[in-house]
Amino acid sequence: MHLRLISWFFIILNFMEYIGSQNASRGRRQRRMHPNVSQGCQGGCATCSDYNGCLSCKPKLFFVLERIGMKQIGVCLSSCPSGYYGTRYPDINKCTKCKADCDTCFNKNFCTKCKSGFYLHLGKCLDNCPEGLEANNHTMECVNIVHCEASEWSPWGPCTKKGKTCGFKRGTETRVREIIQHPSAKGNLCPPTSETRKCAVQRKKCQKGERGKKGRERKRKKLNKEENKDAIPDNKGLDPSRETPEQRENKDKQQQKKRKVQEKQQKSVSVSTVH
Repeated sequence: MHLRLISWFFIILNFMEYIGSQNASRGRRQRRMHPNVSQGCQGGCATCSDYNGCLSCKPKLFFVLERIGMKQIGVCLSSCPSGYYGTRYPDINKCTKCKADCDTCFNKNFCTKCKSGFYLHLGKCLDNCPEGLEANNHTMECVNIVHCEASEWSPWGPCTKKGKTCGFKRGTETRVREIIQHPSAKGNLCPPTSETRKCAVQRKKCQKGERGKKGRERKRKKLNKEENKDAIPDNKGLDPSRETPEQRENKDKQQQKKRKVQEKQQKSVSVSTVH
């Protein structure tokens, strides 16, 4: 009786193991045949669906949902696309979309590039820059205001008048400086880069070669006058009616000189006769 009970126990145990194996194989067949899971995953997917794309990714890849029309498809990428930032978790690496005004970001609270119409400042995208800053429309960032900077004044230049440094008593002198930092749009404007003031010098005669324009003109007129004087012909024997006014004037001057000389000679003769 005891042996018969033991044999029945083994028969029942084997039957239960058989039923369990049949249920397990049926479950595996059902999972393989599930319409939402595909066995031929590609593009870095660990698991995928024919309808929804990737459901999970292989290690080190990021899972992101891409919208195609009204449908979202899961994809696995080595890095997150523009407008997303990546976060790694123990079970999955995900790409999360940046804020609406942010084009690229480091995380949800720190933007690295803003969308058009916004200016980046300390990781945030602003409509207008804070006080003390100005908008740079080239980089689309809020930057510090830059004021103009000029160098120190140079020493005063020589005292001159009409390009000369001699032959006058009062003239002008000039000093200059350079711009070493140009201002930004809201910065202070640059000051004048040259300054002129009146000056006085002890009058001195110009050395040869130092004459200015007026001195050269006076010298040229003097030479022309001497040449004209030498070119005047002897007027003796000429008809007075044919003489030019200049010739008549010169002739009168010569006659006056002769008369003065004659008067002096007569006075000297009269003085000697008295003695």
